[in-house]
Amino acid sequence: MRLPVAVLLALGLATPALAQAPAPRQPTISVMGTGEAELKPDFARVHVTVATQADTVAQSTTANRTATERVLARIQGLGIKRDDIQTANFQVFQTPPSIGADGKEIKTPKFSAHHQLRITTRDLDGVGRLAGEILASGDMTFQSVTFGLDKQEQGGDRAREAAVRDARRQADVYAAAAGVALGRLVEIRDGSAQPFEPQPEMRMQMSMAKGSEVVPIVPPATIRYTANVQLVWEMAGQP
Repeated sequence: MRLPVAVLLALGLATPALAQAPAPRQPTISVMGTGEAELKPDFARVHVTVATQADTVAQSTTANRTATERVLARIQGLGIKRDDIQTANFQVFQTPPSIGADGKEIKTPKFSAHHQLRITTRDLDGVGRLAGEILASGDMTFQSVTFGLDKQEQGGDRAREAAVRDARRQADVYAAAAGVALGRLVEIRDGSAQPFEPQPEMRMQMSMAKGSEVVPIVPPATIRYTANVQLVWEMAGQP
């Protein structure tokens, strides 16, 4: 028996549609892992500002250069190498008006120059003495102190490794509890890895310790890094 042409065409059109039907989605287990790593700091960076004022931009800049030279000599006298002292920022701006208790404006130099210096030292136990010298100086103002690693990426990488292990541990727990096994690892979503330092509290201690010969700074024994990662596994049936 011959089928009508219309029926044959309909069957021919239906065949590709049936062949292209999507395969059933493989069930997955998605887990967010967190990790930490702690490494001993290699150096400290002390940030200071040399500030001067004058009635012209040129005078303010010249005065700042002279004051900075005195600061450099004093810092190097503490055993800091010249290559470990760098300019972080330099600004010259109009001095904001100052009003006295009587409500009248106090006459001040028209321009201010701020030279921000970054001092690097590997003598972590001597940071308190260095900060004390800075605070006792009339030429510079203490800003902050931070601690760091020569290879910053090591902290983040170790935290990421710990995050992956944590994600795998959680996935194993979920799979065992659900009576399934983990299949292929099909997705990795990287999270951020950041160091943690109590810097605001350290700035407060420094400002309160003004006038001390040695500031009681206790360098952190370690710098802690944290990381997050999301991993997705396929389920592979019974364990």
